Amino acid sequence: MSRARVPLASSFLALARVAAILLPGVLPAGGLAAQQDVPGAVVIVIGRDPVTPVPTLTRSSADLDVANQLFLRLARLAPGLRTWGDSGFVPELARRWSRRDSVTLAFDLDARARWHDGRPVVANDVVLTLDRARNPATGGRHAAQLSEIASVKAEGSRRVVVTFRRSYAEQLYDVVFPVPPLPAHLVGAIPAESLEASPFVRQPVGNGPYRWVRSVPGQLVELEAVRGHFLGTPGVRRVVFRIVPDADARLNLLLSGDGDAQEAVSPPVANLERIRAAGHLREVPVASGLLGYVLFNFADPADSARARPHPILGDPRVRRALVRALDRTRMVRSVFGPYAAVPEGPTSQLWWIRSLAPAPLAPDTAAARQLLADAGWRDTDGDGVLDRDGRPLRLRLNVPAPSPPRRLIALQMQEQLRPLGVQLEVNVVEGGVFMQRRNAGDFDLDFGGAVQEPSPSGIVNSWSCANAGKPDGNVGRYCDPGVDSLVSLARFTGGDPAPYWREALARIQRDAPAIFLYAPATAFAVSTRYRNATLRPDSPWGDLYRWSVDPARALPRDRPGR
Repeated sequence: MSRARVPLASSFLALARVAAILLPGVLPAGGLAAQQDVPGAVVIVIGRDPVTPVPTLTRSSADLDVANQLFLRLARLAPGLRTWGDSGFVPELARRWSRRDSVTLAFDLDARARWHDGRPVVANDVVLTLDRARNPATGGRHAAQLSEIASVKAEGSRRVVVTFRRSYAEQLYDVVFPVPPLPAHLVGAIPAESLEASPFVRQPVGNGPYRWVRSVPGQLVELEAVRGHFLGTPGVRRVVFRIVPDADARLNLLLSGDGDAQEAVSPPVANLERIRAAGHLREVPVASGLLGYVLFNFADPADSARARPHPILGDPRVRRALVRALDRTRMVRSVFGPYAAVPEGPTSQLWWIRSLAPAPLAPDTAAARQLLADAGWRDTDGDGVLDRDGRPLRLRLNVPAPSPPRRLIALQMQEQLRPLGVQLEVNVVEGGVFMQRRNAGDFDLDFGGAVQEPSPSGIVNSWSCANAGKPDGNVGRYCDPGVDSLVSLARFTGGDPAPYWREALARIQRDAPAIFLYAPATAFAVSTRYRNATLRPDSPWGDLYRWSVDPARALPRDRPGR
């Protein structure tokens, strides 16, 4: 199986002075920082609170940003992002792995790995986490993806043996990537359904290069380096994720030098010129799994059981009409410039299968009008809004306030649909309210943004019958058994999976479960005062522990006692 070269990346995230953020106190010296006498700090500006920065619970890029500093995987992807086979992975918690047969993998944990409370990372941690994640009753969106894991067993304290139901190419990926282990001695007594409300989520205990210090909701999350960590003592000793919902304020924080790094400094594209002109910042392009789409609700939100089809969107002709009515390319370019493509299907720039998807349908208002007429929608009272059986063609679109690109595109959608007699009500709501309504199915249209994992097998999380109606999963309740069958064939075939992926994506296009809008390339901005400031597509801040501050460029907040 070959992988197309992935383009750059995106995600939209980050006022206030950061000098007041950093807690007083001396950080102990050691490793690279000791040699420099510059323990270092980094202020990463993001746009929303990391509410659940714990594996199995992460819902947003902000959650992932923090969780990936606190929790390690058994192994991480090598730079080529190859998700199939037993090579192409770099050890983290597992120092090695071996194949016993076509359906059995054994992992030996690194004896040096410790939880932040000092307890060793043991096999039972992996067993508990994977058992919960693959259980449909407790695993949420992960269960469908991990359904081919038949058993997870401990052999002694540091060996984990995973048996699969069948042979397939992404066995190793399924074990090591989707769900990093949790500490069984801390979460084992907490019922899986109660974990999100537990004290553990408010003060997570991980095993990564950084440990939790504090969170001030709406302001910051602070982490500190773990001295003597088995991957190496981080060169940057304090990490602050500064929460700044306003996009202009995020950029100004960066330009003023009070922030050190930010993801998605564009759109608007003009921000890139400001970054380049600043002198103390550099632009870093990174491949991204971000996908932006407007999701159709297949269930009637007025039906509390969500068992009744949506009275408007349950008709595929209406869904196809809304797709055909919109000039998606014009909208996306007006916001992203050349840094995003319009996908036809749920495929971000990380997925090699995006090249197999049908070409995006060109805008065709005449075709859209005909589809609506065929579905029985006409303006019988001359008020400019189509109606059928006394019901106006009026739809609510929920948009998260922290995402300026989605707000801008939503308003353009509203204007483009109005001449067709479609009344689109744009509801811009605070991020928490947006997620609550989304997971409850309380919407007609939902302007979603997904950060996809590198493997296209993750398509089952949001677009399979198995996850229909699950929070953080297929909340639009799209279900096509034919698509599920094709995806299964693509995942488990012994031959070339491309024909199955191609047909699955074509079928999704015909079903029109969403208006797929953008698969953008992201530009990060990072202060030039950092050395080894590399960013990874699968986890942009995942190599943060390798960064260090150039002593000649150190700021007061980098020094001990500041």
